[in-house]
Amino acid sequence: MTTLPPAGPHGGDATAVAHALGLDPERVLDLSQSLNPVAPDPVPVLRRHLGSVRRYPDVARATAALAQAMGMDERRLLLTNGGAEAIRLVGEEMGGRVVEPEFSLHPRGGGPLWRSNPHNPSGLLAGPNDRAQVWDEAFYSLATGFWTRGDADAVVVGSLTKLLGCPGLRIGYVLVPEGEVEMIARCRHRQPMWAVNGMAVSALPDLLASVDLPTWSAHIQTLRTQMAALLRDHGFEPQPSDANWVLVAAPKLRAHLATHGIVVRDCTSFGMPETVRIAVPAPHELERLEDALSAIDQPVARKGVS
Repeated sequence: MTTLPPAGPHGGDATAVAHALGLDPERVLDLSQSLNPVAPDPVPVLRRHLGSVRRYPDVARATAALAQAMGMDERRLLLTNGGAEAIRLVGEEMGGRVVEPEFSLHPRGGGPLWRSNPHNPSGLLAGPNDRAQVWDEAFYSLATGFWTRGDADAVVVGSLTKLLGCPGLRIGYVLVPEGEVEMIARCRHRQPMWAVNGMAVSALPDLLASVDLPTWSAHIQTLRTQMAALLRDHGFEPQPSDANWVLVAAPKLRAHLATHGIVVRDCTSFGMPETVRIAVPAPHELERLEDALSAIDQPVARKGVS
């Protein structure tokens, strides 16, 4: 069997796996990315904005559209080059610490507590009495149907590319408390000129027009339940999750599924080398996952997680 490339630290390994196995990357089902499985196809919208590549980006209209969608004062928002830049900017501004395991891009020095919500990697939502100074809400709207938890004294970093299913577009945001709007100016000063690309800021208002958080979140919950039942039918034991993924203790599953053109997330970067993270697939992709699991000849599941 062809040796798979090592798992990347953040998922999204479909292209590397496809090249290693001689597959067409467009035909690989990448369940290592944890994107919104019910988002409308963004490509038709993006085609209408191809002319934006001839102009320098202007974030004003896109910022106003996001503020309106979220019901926020746009002075509290800063658009960024993906959630990764949002994390970097706030980390440089505030510093930070985490309780492991936690998303690897969060700062790990001293300072305020950062938490992902839902927790990455477990997928569990924070309790109402849990607190953090910085919330990473990249997947919050998919888990809850709401834009933000809304803590009055916390900074939020977010990722619209997860929500809209277009990670290659690279667009995220920083949301600050009402009394901290000057932090937006300081973070903007740290950004390079034209940090968010022209295609992203041009298309964002149209992409946001299709957003239906309550419906999407409910649909994802149903799909997650169906996927968990499917995994149990094949001898696996997925952990409870509120997110658009589940964790499964099955160290050989990544390699087995890859031979069928399906990629899942290796969790070694979280300090969980025998665990994989499987994103909830779109409805039409669930059958493909079932076929791949059925084709696995040798048992690779381990009940529970130590």
